[in-house]
Amino acid sequence: MNVEVEIFNMISNAGDAKSIAYEALKLAQNNDFHLANEKLETANKTLAKAHNTQTKLIQAEINGEHVEQSLLMVHAQDHLMAAISEMSLIEQMIAILRRVAQLEARSESESV
Repeated sequence: MNVEVEIFNMISNAGDAKSIAYEALKLAQNNDFHLANEKLETANKTLAKAHNTQTKLIQAEINGEHVEQSLLMVHAQDHLMAAISEMSLIEQMIAILRRVAQLEARSESESV
């Protein structure tokens, strides 16, 4: 296993997941919740790839392989943690936006 390649994969997938999640948030801000949900599914699948890479590296170390704890590894872990945290927050924000849209629709229908 090439540890540096795995680390770069983790960084890339975590970053991609976060970017896709922000695309989903932007769609939700424009009340396109169907497409926002599709983007969130894609983001979660991409985030899972990053998490699986982390798991592979941890398992390699547990199995006695040398996995260097470099600054690059710390950087990858930081990207993964940030992506996980931001994904969670974005999912909550989209849920709130969905609720606001429902309430606005109800308010508009009641005022007519």
